Amino acid sequence: MMKPSFTTVLAGLFISYMAYSMYTIALIFFPTHCKETGKKVMCLQPYTLKKSDFEMSLYTSTKAAPLNDLQLIWKYSNFSLLVTEEKELNVTIPRQTRRNGTMFLHAFLYPKKHDPFSSKYVSYIQVPITTYMIPQSSVFNLLRDDAKDIKMPSLTKNQGSPVTHWRSKVTVSVMEDQIAFDRMAVPTEVMKYLRLTPNGEYLPIVFIDELGFRTKDLVLVNKTVDILSLTVTYTPISVGKLRMWTNMLESIKTLHSLGFTEKDTDEIKGIFSDTNFYFLMMTFAVAALHLLFDFLAFKNDISYWRNRDTMVGLSTRAVVWRCVSQSIIFLYLLDEETSLLVLIPAGISTIIEAWKVTKAFKVSIAWNGYIPKISLGTSSAKELETAEFDSQAMKYLSYVLYPLCIGGAGYSLMYVQHKSWFSWVIQSLVNGVYALGFLFMLPQLFVNYKLKSVAHLPWRAFMYKAFNTFIDDIFAFIITMPTAHRLACFRDDLVFMVYLYQRWLYPVDKARVNEYGQSFDDAVIEKQKKE
Repeated sequence: MMKPSFTTVLAGLFISYMAYSMYTIALIFFPTHCKETGKKVMCLQPYTLKKSDFEMSLYTSTKAAPLNDLQLIWKYSNFSLLVTEEKELNVTIPRQTRRNGTMFLHAFLYPKKHDPFSSKYVSYIQVPITTYMIPQSSVFNLLRDDAKDIKMPSLTKNQGSPVTHWRSKVTVSVMEDQIAFDRMAVPTEVMKYLRLTPNGEYLPIVFIDELGFRTKDLVLVNKTVDILSLTVTYTPISVGKLRMWTNMLESIKTLHSLGFTEKDTDEIKGIFSDTNFYFLMMTFAVAALHLLFDFLAFKNDISYWRNRDTMVGLSTRAVVWRCVSQSIIFLYLLDEETSLLVLIPAGISTIIEAWKVTKAFKVSIAWNGYIPKISLGTSSAKELETAEFDSQAMKYLSYVLYPLCIGGAGYSLMYVQHKSWFSWVIQSLVNGVYALGFLFMLPQLFVNYKLKSVAHLPWRAFMYKAFNTFIDDIFAFIITMPTAHRLACFRDDLVFMVYLYQRWLYPVDKARVNEYGQSFDDAVIEKQKKE
């Protein structure tokens, strides 16, 4: 009886864990209703079953606690629980906030004709309406503008210090489900929002969607601006969404406590914000599969290159290009101050690609005391033949590649604004990688065509990467990303289909060596010798 491989066991455990996690999320979205089982009342009933006429008032202040400095910005008199409402407001910014201070938003929901500050039937919540971030660097045309003429924000601290930013959009919600909770088993996510009436019912649960706080909506607060606009949206929220969003907010706060900034977690918010249960489940499943295939591709790729001692049939220039392009992307992400969640994996990929280059050129290091001696290995006749085909393919590509890269960089310099000359160089290079990077995958296709073979390719790692390419196509519609990166996802599909066509076109030859430098006939001969 054959034992399952490590990959099979790992994949099975991973899929089982993901299935259990999705089942747990389903229980969060669809909680069970409490039912009375005897004379003793064990269920918390919603107050909205008795009362349906409410008003909502929004205030701002410089204090977290609702004190005397509250400023009324909107009174929603004709409040309706199930109707979405949007309001554009102009909010006066106090001097304390303009001097790098904080400001809070307070939301009160109460029955009509009740005082929000003295009534016993008031639901209340508050969140900071400002946050601290490092301001974005100014951009200008490198040829036409003078950096000295660029107006910088008036700050009390240097440009690299976090300053107050205004959240220009906020969503306030009230739980729409009139669900009864078991008094002895109220979900912990709901417990923090519960306020009870004197008769024991729970008041409407008010929730401010902090997952909707995106960095793209932030506005810099400085001394010269005393009025800022605020878009307030009221929309109902289900109990499942309320619980899920609360769990996500706690996870994000944990990331912040570990040193992640708001910009680092912004894309995570974008995945979960403004979505329904089924779309969230699809996103979760796709992300889980993407992670699994990423790991399997990484494992098989490392195993392939670790055992590889010949470059027969492989394009050396393609290996070097992947290293260079990954380095350019890493520098670009670093220049754009991208989230650490993206930057760290990109850095690891850059190191791995550099290691592959050392394997491709057979680099060896011998130590003479503390002095390293670097030497390159020699190439066989078949490797030289492959290198000749590779050089021929790159010669054809250069006629198209270099003019397009130079033209794109010149256009960017003339008509696009940049933070610095370094930023222009990096952005020009990364645009070339995104737009023309697939061309460097073509030499390998040319080598396959000349050799009439694909047996030398790491097909297992390649297939995992191919699956991830199709998953990236789905993510291209789900996640906000630059247009160039989105087009790059679909561009790779075309090249992958050509690879599959070549695998079908060139049938398996038992005398042809595989990616480990071995053939089927060699294995049979070796087995006969042992017998």
